[in-house]
Amino acid sequence: MATPNQLVQIDLAPKVRGPKPEWLKARAPMGENYHELKKLARTLELHTVCESAQCPNIGECWNHGTATFMLLGNLCTRRCGFCAVPKGAPLPLDYDEPRRVAEAVATLRLKHAVITSVNRDDDNIGAAKIFAETIRVVRELTPDCQVEVLIPDFQGREDALKIVLDAKPEVLNHNTETVPRLYRAVRSGARYKRTLDLLSNVKKFAPGMVSKTGVMVGIGEETNELLEVFFDLAGRGVDILTIGQYLRPSKDHLPMTRYYTPEEFRYLKNEAMKMGFKHVESGPLVRSSYHAHEQAVSTGLR
Repeated sequence: MATPNQLVQIDLAPKVRGPKPEWLKARAPMGENYHELKKLARTLELHTVCESAQCPNIGECWNHGTATFMLLGNLCTRRCGFCAVPKGAPLPLDYDEPRRVAEAVATLRLKHAVITSVNRDDDNIGAAKIFAETIRVVRELTPDCQVEVLIPDFQGREDALKIVLDAKPEVLNHNTETVPRLYRAVRSGARYKRTLDLLSNVKKFAPGMVSKTGVMVGIGEETNELLEVFFDLAGRGVDILTIGQYLRPSKDHLPMTRYYTPEEFRYLKNEAMKMGFKHVESGPLVRSSYHAHEQAVSTGLR
């Protein structure tokens, strides 16, 4: 029997065998900026999703002085089958976190800050308020910095979403992750309709807001299912779509079913662009915040 903090492995399709393709090999983290950012995160007692989610782009992004800061602690209340972020009973909300994140943004002199969080189903309103306060303090310390937030679904609570939107981030991101058929195994506690409703409400409550979402591939979906998801997202007015390869964090996570080729990623991008997205970032190593500033610029933000 699995212990409370273990994931139960569910095989969706045969596992991939053989070496990793060349196009998926990222450079090892190194460089002065990388080490300085790592030191800053430790000094300010901050979490980054770059580390917690084992992002393959951590070396490239950190060496360029960009990072995605993670609010609400480092323990997620959900046990999604794909995610490397630690799971467990969270500590109380840390209301000093916004100040520390804003201080890091100011120290790094960022022009585009990406801020995300774990799920805190224990206190959705408190979580939303910390997002809003972080946006406010970042603006106070670094007025010319654009703020992109990657938020949880707040269990569908519209009042929590409105709290974040009222703080007026430049970009509101919420990831779709996968196709409806796989939601139960891949996104524990989430609902496909809830995700679509959240993205619809971004445009309903804040019509001028840039909205964004991301999906991963190689976890058991079919191409026609992906295209149906893209169609649903485009119909909700989503501006930016990211598409990246799922990479299994450990043997306790869902197995990867196949590697997509660079040609397939180009195909998915072309098909999505035909549906009306303003920007599609599609590639093997693409993650939600990869080239985030460039994505925002392509929608008209400066």
